Amino acid sequence: MLRVIVESASGIPKKKLGNPDPIAAVVFRGEKKKTKSIDNELNPVWNEVLEFDLKSSSLDASSFINVVVKDYETIGKDKFIGSAKISLRDLASGQVKSLPSKNVPLESEILNILVIIVTGASDDVDEVGADLEGGGQGESLEAPTTPYQPGRPIRKPIRLSRSRHKALANKPQDFQIRVRVIEGRQLPGNNVKPVVKVNACGTTHRTRIRRGNNPFFDEMFFYNVNMLPSELFDESVYDAFSLRADSLMGEFKVCEFKCHAIMRKWLLLSDPDDSRSGARGYLKVSIIVVGTGDEPPSERRDINEEQEDIESNLLVPAGITMRWATLSLKIYRAEDMPQMDDAFVQTVKQVFGGDGDRKNLVDPYLEVSFAGKKVFILTKKKIRVFYFQFPSMCERIKLTMYDWDRLTRNDAIGTTFLNLAKMSSSGGEIEGNHSSAASEVGFLPAFGPCYVNLYGSPREFTGLPDPYEDLNFGKGDGVAYRGRVLVELSTQLDGKIDKNVDDICSDDILVAQKYQRRRKYSLCAVFHSACMIQEPGEPMQFEVSIGNYGNKLDSTCKPLASTTQYSFAVFDGNHYYYLPWADTKPVVILTSYWEDISHRLDAVNVLLYIADRLESHLTSLKTAILAKLSETRLAEIWLKLINHLIEDLNNFQLPLLEGQPNVTALDLQMKNLRDAAIESIRQVASCMREEATDVKATIGDIEDWLDRIRQLAEETQNSMPDVIIWMLRREKRVAYARVPVNQILYSNFSEQACGKHCGRTHTIFMQYPMDKNKGVKIPVQLRVNMWFGLSAHEKKFNSFSEGNFSVYAEMYENQAQVFGKWGTTGLVGRHKFSDVTGKVKLKQERFLPPRGWEWEGDWFVDPQRCLLTEADAGHTEFMDEVFQNETRFPGGEWKPAAEPYTDVNGEKAQSPGEFECPPGWAWEDEWTFDSNKAVDERGWEYGVTIPPDDKPKSWVAAEKMYHVHRRKRLIRPRKKISDKVAATERREPGEGWEYSSLIGWKFHRKERSSDTFRRRCWRRKMVPSDCIGASAIFKLEGALGVDVDEKASKVGAAKVFGANTPTVSCHFRRSYVYHLRVYVYQARNLCAMDKDSFSDPYAHVSFLHVSKTTEVIRTTLNPTWDQTLIFEDIEIYGEPQTIAQNPPDVVLELYDSDQVGKDEPMGRCTCPPVVKLNPSVAVTPKLLWFPVTKKGRDAGEVLLAAELLLKEKGKDGDLPLVPPRRGEKLYMVPQGIRPVVQLTAIEVLTWGLRNMKTYQLATVSSPSLVVECGGEIVQTAVIKNFKKNPNFPGSVLLLKVLLPKEEMYTPPIVLKVIDHRPFGRKPVVGQCTIDSLDEFRCDPYRTNNEVCMSARDVVIEIEERPIMKPEVNKTTEEEAVDWWSKFYASVGEQEKCGPYLKKGYDTLEVYNSELEEVAQFQGLTDFCSTFKLQRGKNEGEEEDPSVVGEFKGSFKIYPLPDDPGVPAPPRQFRELPESGPQECLIRIYVVRCIDLQPKDTNGMCDPYIKITIGRKTLDDRDNYKPNTLNPEFGRIFELSCFLPQDKDLKIAVYDYDLLSRDEKVGETVIDLENRLLSGFRSCCGLPQTYCVSGINQWRDQLKPSQILQNVAKVRGVPPPHIEADGSSLSFSGKQYILQDFEANTVIHSHMGPARERLALHVLRDQGLVPEHVETRTLCSSHQPNLSQGQIQMWVDIFPKNLGLPGPPFDITPRKAKKYFLRAVVWNTTDVILDETSITGENMSDIYVKGWMPGMEEDKQKTDVHYRSLDGDGNFNWRFIFGFEYLPAEQLCVVSRKEHFWNLDKTEFRIPPKLMIQIWDNDKFSLDDYLGSIELDLLNLIPPAKTPEKCSLKMLPGMAGSASAKKPQHNSLFSQKSVRGWWPCMIEQDGKHVLGGKVEMTLEIVEEKEMEERPAGKGRDEPNMNPKLDQPNQPDTSFFWFTNPCKTMKFIVWRRFKWIFIGVILLLLVILFLGILFYSLPNYISMKIVKPFS
Repeated sequence: MLRVIVESASGIPKKKLGNPDPIAAVVFRGEKKKTKSIDNELNPVWNEVLEFDLKSSSLDASSFINVVVKDYETIGKDKFIGSAKISLRDLASGQVKSLPSKNVPLESEILNILVIIVTGASDDVDEVGADLEGGGQGESLEAPTTPYQPGRPIRKPIRLSRSRHKALANKPQDFQIRVRVIEGRQLPGNNVKPVVKVNACGTTHRTRIRRGNNPFFDEMFFYNVNMLPSELFDESVYDAFSLRADSLMGEFKVCEFKCHAIMRKWLLLSDPDDSRSGARGYLKVSIIVVGTGDEPPSERRDINEEQEDIESNLLVPAGITMRWATLSLKIYRAEDMPQMDDAFVQTVKQVFGGDGDRKNLVDPYLEVSFAGKKVFILTKKKIRVFYFQFPSMCERIKLTMYDWDRLTRNDAIGTTFLNLAKMSSSGGEIEGNHSSAASEVGFLPAFGPCYVNLYGSPREFTGLPDPYEDLNFGKGDGVAYRGRVLVELSTQLDGKIDKNVDDICSDDILVAQKYQRRRKYSLCAVFHSACMIQEPGEPMQFEVSIGNYGNKLDSTCKPLASTTQYSFAVFDGNHYYYLPWADTKPVVILTSYWEDISHRLDAVNVLLYIADRLESHLTSLKTAILAKLSETRLAEIWLKLINHLIEDLNNFQLPLLEGQPNVTALDLQMKNLRDAAIESIRQVASCMREEATDVKATIGDIEDWLDRIRQLAEETQNSMPDVIIWMLRREKRVAYARVPVNQILYSNFSEQACGKHCGRTHTIFMQYPMDKNKGVKIPVQLRVNMWFGLSAHEKKFNSFSEGNFSVYAEMYENQAQVFGKWGTTGLVGRHKFSDVTGKVKLKQERFLPPRGWEWEGDWFVDPQRCLLTEADAGHTEFMDEVFQNETRFPGGEWKPAAEPYTDVNGEKAQSPGEFECPPGWAWEDEWTFDSNKAVDERGWEYGVTIPPDDKPKSWVAAEKMYHVHRRKRLIRPRKKISDKVAATERREPGEGWEYSSLIGWKFHRKERSSDTFRRRCWRRKMVPSDCIGASAIFKLEGALGVDVDEKASKVGAAKVFGANTPTVSCHFRRSYVYHLRVYVYQARNLCAMDKDSFSDPYAHVSFLHVSKTTEVIRTTLNPTWDQTLIFEDIEIYGEPQTIAQNPPDVVLELYDSDQVGKDEPMGRCTCPPVVKLNPSVAVTPKLLWFPVTKKGRDAGEVLLAAELLLKEKGKDGDLPLVPPRRGEKLYMVPQGIRPVVQLTAIEVLTWGLRNMKTYQLATVSSPSLVVECGGEIVQTAVIKNFKKNPNFPGSVLLLKVLLPKEEMYTPPIVLKVIDHRPFGRKPVVGQCTIDSLDEFRCDPYRTNNEVCMSARDVVIEIEERPIMKPEVNKTTEEEAVDWWSKFYASVGEQEKCGPYLKKGYDTLEVYNSELEEVAQFQGLTDFCSTFKLQRGKNEGEEEDPSVVGEFKGSFKIYPLPDDPGVPAPPRQFRELPESGPQECLIRIYVVRCIDLQPKDTNGMCDPYIKITIGRKTLDDRDNYKPNTLNPEFGRIFELSCFLPQDKDLKIAVYDYDLLSRDEKVGETVIDLENRLLSGFRSCCGLPQTYCVSGINQWRDQLKPSQILQNVAKVRGVPPPHIEADGSSLSFSGKQYILQDFEANTVIHSHMGPARERLALHVLRDQGLVPEHVETRTLCSSHQPNLSQGQIQMWVDIFPKNLGLPGPPFDITPRKAKKYFLRAVVWNTTDVILDETSITGENMSDIYVKGWMPGMEEDKQKTDVHYRSLDGDGNFNWRFIFGFEYLPAEQLCVVSRKEHFWNLDKTEFRIPPKLMIQIWDNDKFSLDDYLGSIELDLLNLIPPAKTPEKCSLKMLPGMAGSASAKKPQHNSLFSQKSVRGWWPCMIEQDGKHVLGGKVEMTLEIVEEKEMEERPAGKGRDEPNMNPKLDQPNQPDTSFFWFTNPCKTMKFIVWRRFKWIFIGVILLLLVILFLGILFYSLPNYISMKIVKPFS
C-alpha cells in the first residue's frame, strides 16, 4: 500500500474576510482522501496519514499524486487555493523506501507543503469502503487522467458518422445525450446493493440503489450540452458506467457510436484495476445522442427479451476485441526555430567585439499530449511511450513546441497534430472484399521518421505581445512557418514498457539520419498581376518563402531574391487599385534544400488529378439534372463520367516505392491501401456501368467515391512546408496566402503527377492573418505562375516559362543640396553610389555577373517604371481622382495643406483646374466629391499625422478636436469618344531624379523648394550567356558577386538586407488585346443588410486590372439586373493559348448601397469566362448560377456568364453585335444568352395573415399583401380589422408573368406585407421569398378529382338525435377491454390488450410522428400552405432574421397559350370555403408522454398538461404525475374557440414544483386551421367500423353517408347512390359491395346499419385521415431544435354549425390490481452448518427471510430452527406479500417515498420476483448469510419434487443448467400454485456453492379470493388454507440463553448422562474412602486401646 503523510503548509494567502480554513486532499489514481480542516490558519499543520490500497498493481514510473489545498466551507463547495503534482518515479523504481517532498510550490500560490510518502508492505485492505470517485475517472473530457493500468475499461471506437450527406456545421450546437440504464445481470458478490453511476461530459448521475445480483433499474438520464460537433464526437461522448456497491464492481466506457444510438445493448463490465478478472457482470443500456432537429429513435422492447442471449447482443467494440497497445513516439531533432527572446545580451556582446549568434535566442522544449496525458521533452533524441487500448477514442497526438523562459511564462512556438486515423487503417474501407483482403490492407498507426512542420504567427521577433499568438497553439490557420520536428511513431500490440520517457538508442539515430538527406530544390514565381486592391497607400511588395528560405524580415534567415520590387498602386478608373506592372513582370527565385519525398507527392497529385476530373464530370451531370435534360442526354453524360473514371483508374499508376529514398513503413502500407481502394472503386464502377438503371440514384455513390479518393490523397508525411506569399507594406506584413507544395511541384514521373498549378498561372486571393471578418474584404487578388522542382530538373523549367527573363544590376546615385547647389558634399552617412537603402557603398566597376550570365548594354538611368504607364489604357470610361488636403493646429482653422492636391498615395498631383481632358476623351460631369465611403456629409475624412509621415495612417468620418489633417476625394468621370490617340510622348523623366525633403522621407517625382536630397536609379541588364534558357535564373544563388575592397563591408553586405539581390523580371515582347463581356442577369437569396429586411444590391465586376459596376436595384433580395458589362480593350501579356486553357476569373463583389455611411459588402462570387480565340466561331456562353460566399458561408447565388474574345489588330468586325440598350449606358443581356421566357399565369390564393408581431411598437392593424414575381406586381385588398378577421376579403389574385421555360432560371416569388398606417405611412412589416416554384406548377386542364379541397358551406339536414349516454349495464366481459386495449392492440403489444382483438374490434393508426409529417397527408397544406414572414437584417452570424408572422396561402402556376385567340385555361381556385370566423368545439385527448426531459434534481419530473388556445388556458396542475418521465395521462380536454383567430393550439408539459416556479418541459403547437381546411378531413379521423355503442361508439358530428356526400361535392363528382338495404353503393364511377369489405370480419352487436357501414368503407378508400394517435415532439424555447420528449395525443375539431358531436372516448389510465403472494416455507435441508456448539458439533440456527424486490420494507422472517445438526429445518411458516400488479404489462407497481422529506410517492414498475434467503441466527454478533435464491414469478424455475433432485443445476446461467437448453414459461400467475424444493446459492472464493434447499408452496391470490379464503401470517389466526401445524422441530430446538432448564435437560443430560453417573459414583466412592480414611485412625486406635473394654 501507499502511505502519504501530509505534514504542513505555509504561506497560504489571506481571504478578503478573515483567514481560510485549509483542508488538504490527496488524489492517487482517481481515489481521493482528505485531511481534517484546520480553522482560521495561514500555516496549517495537519500531520495526518492517508493510506491508499495499490490493489496488487505496483507503482510505475508515471505514477503521481496530486495534492490539492482548499478552503473548507461548511455550506457549499470548498474554495480552491492551490495544487501540486508529485511524481512517484523514485518510489516506483524501488531505490528509496520513503520520499520526503519539502517546500513543494502549489500552482497559483507559492506554498510550502511538506508531504512525506511512505510505502509499506502491501497490506490486504478489504475492498469495501474504497469509494472510487467517478469510477476512476477525472473531470477531463478527453480521457481518464489516471495513468493507464492494464485492463482500463473497455472503450468502443466505432466512428460516429452521421449520414454522409448531412454534414454538421462546425459551430457550437445543442446536443442531448440520453442514457437509459435498464437492468443488470450476474453481478458478482453476495447480497450486494448495486447502483450505477453514469458520467458524461463532466456530469455524473446515479441510479437508485437496488438489491440483488440481477437488479432492474429502468432509469433515464439526460445530458444537455452545447459544444462543437467536432469536440462532441472527437473528444469523447463517453459515458463511464461504473456499477458500485460502495466498492467498484466493474465499469465500462462508451465513446462514439455509429448512428448515434445504442439500443438496449448489454455492456460487459470489467474491473478497471484488474484486467485479468474478466467479466464482472452485464449491464443493459440504451444510449442516444440527439443533435439539433434529430428525431430520437424509438425503443422497442422485444416480447421474448427475457430469454435473450446476452452474448449475441453484447456491446464489445464492433468486430474488434480491445487490445492493449503501446505507442512509441521517437523525437529526434527540431530545426528552423524562430528567435523568441530579446537580443539584449547578444547586442552587448557585439558592442564589445564579441560575435553574437542570433539563432540561439530560443530555448525550445516539446510538449506531447495524447489521451489526456502530457509529457515534456526537454532535450533532443527522446522516445515517449503511451500505453492505451486500441482502437483508441483519442484520434490526435498534439505536439506543441514551447520556448522556455526563466522569468515570464513559456511561449508557444508552434503546434501540430498527428492524426492517428490518417496513419492507420482498419481495412474496412475496402468494400466488397473478403476479410482476408481487408486484413492485409489494415494496419496499426505508424509514421516516419519524417519531419512535421509547425505553423503559427509571423516569425519576426518583437518585444511586444504577439497579436496572433493563438495561431501558435493550433487555433486557426497558421500564417508562417515556425520550424519542424523529426519524429517517428510506431505501435505494438500487447507490449508493456516500464519507462515512459527514454533516450533513443544509437542504431535508431543512424537509421533516422538516412531520412534527413536533402536535395536542392528551385522555386520560381512570376507575378503576372496584382489587382482588386482596396486599401492603397504605401508602396507594396510581395515576399515568397518556403520554410525559412526567403523570409525577408526574419534575421535568422539568409537573404535570397525572394521579394518583388516595391510598387505603388494605381486607380483602375472605377473602384479598385492595381499594380501597374505592364509588360515587365516581377520574378522571385528561391533555392532551398529539402528531403526528397516526390514519391509521396506524386501519388497525391495523381489521385487529386483523378478526383478533379471526376468532380468536373459530376458537376456537369448535376447541372444537367438541374436543367432537366432528357434521359438519353443524361445517360450520355453519365456514361462519359463512368468511362473516364474507369479509364483514369486503369491508366494512371501510382509511383512504385522500390529504390525510392525516404520510404517509411507508412508509405508501404498507404501504397497497399491506395491500390486496394482504387481497385475496389474500379470494380464497383464497372459493375455499375453494367447494371445501373437510374442515373440520379447513382449520384450518392459517385460522391462517395469522390470523397474516398480525396481521403486517399491526404498525405500525413508531408515534410515539405507550404510556400507562403506575403504582401508587405513598408516592412510590415499585411496579408498572406499559403500554397501547398504538391500543387506546384514538377515531377518527371508522369504528367498527372505534376501539381495542378505547376508552371500554370493561377489566381490567389490573399487573406488577412486571423481575419475576424473571415475574408469579407480581399487585400489583393494575385495571378502568379509558380514552378517548383529539383534543381536536377531545372532544364524542364524552360518548357513552362513564358516571356523573356532579364536581370538588372541596380544602384542608386545620391546627391544633396547645399546652398542651392546639388552635389555630393552634404551626404551625411551616405555614399555617392549605394544600394536602395543608401548605406552600402557600391561602385559600377565592382559588379560581376554570376556564372552563366553576361552584360548586355551599358549602365542607364531608369526611373521608377510604374509612374510612366497610363492608368486609363484599355478603358472606355475612366474616373479621374485627386485628393484635396487641408491641415490645422488642433482646434484651429482648416487651411490648405503644404501639398493641397495629391493622389491616393500622398504624392503631389495637379489641382482639379489643371486637369486637361486627354485627346480622344470627353468629360461626362463636373468635379464632385466621392460620398460613397466613410466620409462626412461634405465628403471629408479626418486623421492625425505622426511624423515622419506626411499623412495620417487611418481615416475616420467624424471630426474630432485633435484631428490635424483632412482630405476629400474629388472625382470626375470621362468617356472615350474616339480611338485617335495623340502620339503619346513619354513624359520626360527629368534625368530620372527622385526628390525628398529629408533623407529617409518619401520620394516624389517633381522637384519642390523644400527638397534637400535626391537620388536616381542606374541599371544594367544581364542575359543568360550559354543559351541554357530561362532556367539560368536559378543560377543566381544568393546575390550578385560584388568585389568589395573594404574588409568591414564584407560583413555588412550580407547583414543589410536587399543590398544587392538582383531584381529579376520577366519581359513580354507583345501583348494581346481582348474584349470581355460579362452578362449579369439576376441574383437570388442575398443577405438582408437593411433594417427593412431588404438590401439595395449592386455589383463591382472585376477582371484583372479593370472593373465596372452594375446599377443599384432598390429594396430587393432577388435583383434582376439584366445587364451586359462591356470591357473594350484589355491588354493581357502572354500567349492566347495559355489564357484559353487557364483564363483569369471574373470576380463579382456584391455591395448593399446605403444612403448614409459606407456600402456594406454582401459577398463575392467568381466565374470563369468562356475564351474565344476566334471570335467568328459561334459559341454562346450559358448563364449559370454561381454561389455567393460571405465569411465562408453561402450568401445567395448569381446568374451570370462571361466571354473573353481575342481581338485581332484592325479587325473589329468579328466581335458580336452590341446588345440592346436600356438607357444611355446600360446594355441588356442579348437574346440567345438570356433565358427563353413564356407567358405564365400565377394564381395566388391569399387566404390570410396570422400571428403578426408589432412593428415599431404598434400592432399591425390593416395589412395588405404585395406579390412580386419576374418584375410583375399585384396587391390584395386591405384587411379592414385584423383582429376580427385576419383573412383577406378577396381571396384570389392573378399575375401574368414572363417566366423562363427552364426551371433553373425561374425567379422567386416575393411576398411583402404592408401595413396601412395613419398619415399615409405604409411600412413593410414582413417579407418572404419563395424560391422553388416547381411544387406549385400544375396542369390547368386536369380534373379536380385528386385535389382534396375542403368545402364547409354544405347544408346538411341534421336529424334530431339524443346524445347517447354510455350504457351503464356493460357486461363483465366488456370490462376486460377498454380504450387502452385498443391502443395496445394498435401498437402491437398483444400481451397488454387482452381479448380485444379476438372480439374483432377495430384498431387505430399510431403515427410515430406529427400528423403533418405523415407523407400521404402532404403536411395538411393541400388547401393552403403557411409561409413564415421575416423582417430585419441578418446581423449576427448565427441568427436568422426574426420571424414576424405567417402568411396562409397557395399558388398555382401554369403556362398560358402564346396565341391570344385561344381561350385561357380554367381558373384553379374556384370553390373556396367560407373565410369568415367560425366557432368550433375542440377535444384534445392526451394519451401519454415518452422520455420527458428531467427537471428535478432526482433526475425525474412531475409532469402535468397545460393547454393554451387563443386567450384561453386550461391548467391541469392538480392531476400531475409524481416522479416519472413516462407519464400515462389519459386525459381529455374540451374547449371552444373561434377559427382562424385562435388557430394555434399549444399543448405544454410543465413540471410541478411545490415551492419554486413550475418549469416548462416542452410544448408543441398544432395549427387547427390547417386541420379544418385540409381536404384530408383531419378534423376527426375515420374509424375502421361504424359502431353505435360500445367503446368504439361513433364520435363524429356527421354520419359516414353525409361525409361521403360532402367529399363528392368538394371533388365535383355526382353524389353517391346507395341501395336501400345498404348492400351496394356507387361513387365516382365505381361500384362498391358491402360483402366484399366484410367477408372475413366478425359482425358484433355494436355495429350500426349496413348503409352507414358501407359508406364508411368507401370513405376509408378515399385517402382521408383515419382514426389515429399522433406522436408529437416537445420542444423548449431555449433549445428549440432538441427534442425534450414526446407526447402521444390526438385532436378532434367540431364546427358548432354542424350540430352536436358524439360522446367522447374514455381514455382514463388503467389501475393496478391488488394481488397477494402466499409463500409457505415448509422445510429446509442440506443447509451449511456454520457454527460449532459448546459441545463441539457443527450446527446452524436456521431461519428463512423473504421479500419482494421493490418492497424491501415488507421483509418477513420465519421463526428460528435452533441447533440443526444435519442442515434440516422445519418451519411451517407463511409469508404473505401484498402487491399491486398490472396484468397487461406484467409489472408490479410500487409507490413509495424516496426520502422522508419527499412530498409524493414515486411510482416504480418492477418485474414481480421473490427473494428467499437462508440465514444463521447469532445473538451476540451479526447473523451469518447462508444462501439465497431469486424467483421470477413470471418465469418460475420449476421446483424439484424431492430434495435429492434439487441442485444448483436448476438455476439459469449455471454450468449444465437445464434452463440454458430450453426456455421455460412457467408464470405463477397462470399456474396459481406450486410446491417443491428450490436450491439456494452462496458465493465462496469466487465459486458458486449450494447453501441449502428450501421446500415451499407459492400461491398467487387475488383480492376477492383473499377475502373468501383468508390466511394469517406465520401461524397466526386465521390459520387455514392450508392450516399450518406447529413445526415438528426436535426438542433440542431452542435457544440456550433463555431456557437454562431445557439446556440442562436436552443438551447437557443427553450428551453427558454416563459421565454424570460415573462422576456421582466416583464422588460416592471418594466420599466413602474419605470418610473411611478419616475414621480409620480413630477406629484403629480404638481397636488397639479399646477404651471401653
